[in-house]
Amino acid sequence: MSAVTVMPDSYFEADMERLTQLVANMFSRVVQHNDRLPLGHQQKPTRFHSRAPPNITINDYLQRVSKYASLEPACLLLLLIYVDRICERNPTFTISSLTVHRFIITAATIACKTLCDAYCTNLHYAKVGGVSMQELNSLEVEILRMMGWHLVATQEQLEQYYFTLVRQDPLLILQSEFIAAAAASSNGAAQLALAGIPLPSAK
Repeated sequence: MSAVTVMPDSYFEADMERLTQLVANMFSRVVQHNDRLPLGHQQKPTRFHSRAPPNITINDYLQRVSKYASLEPACLLLLLIYVDRICERNPTFTISSLTVHRFIITAATIACKTLCDAYCTNLHYAKVGGVSMQELNSLEVEILRMMGWHLVATQEQLEQYYFTLVRQDPLLILQSEFIAAAAASSNGAAQLALAGIPLPSAK
């Protein structure tokens, strides 16, 4: 049986490689669902469509973007928020194996500019994402239009998306929930005490 990994309650403290994988897993689930849609339900080609799925997995691609574009944890979570906002405003838009890679690099570019005091040039982001700067510029304008320039997210929204990612993985648990579960059993409470971990106060 695989061991459960305890994740920090704050996404700021989460391991970036693991957080990136969680976000990539979410994108992968969305892509798998949308790729199975009947042809009549699939959207017409957009700027984000490639002729064939790129020869790189979503996880490997997002790990590359995260590393070389120096994404912050909040930027990763903002990618998922952007997906929801765009799909809400543009019901025919779908994240599929033909659109996901261009969407990721474009959304990451916008997220960095929105949240970070210092960020890279579009030329750098384009090289990281494997697209031309002209193409990235066009895709950036398109996403901004599709979101109605609604780019920021509250701390509560970012935390909620992070909690959802962790709770959807059966091998992960938030630290506060792990401590509460352990404290509920006598053996777990004793182990927490020995480890110097404070028990949650009774309410």
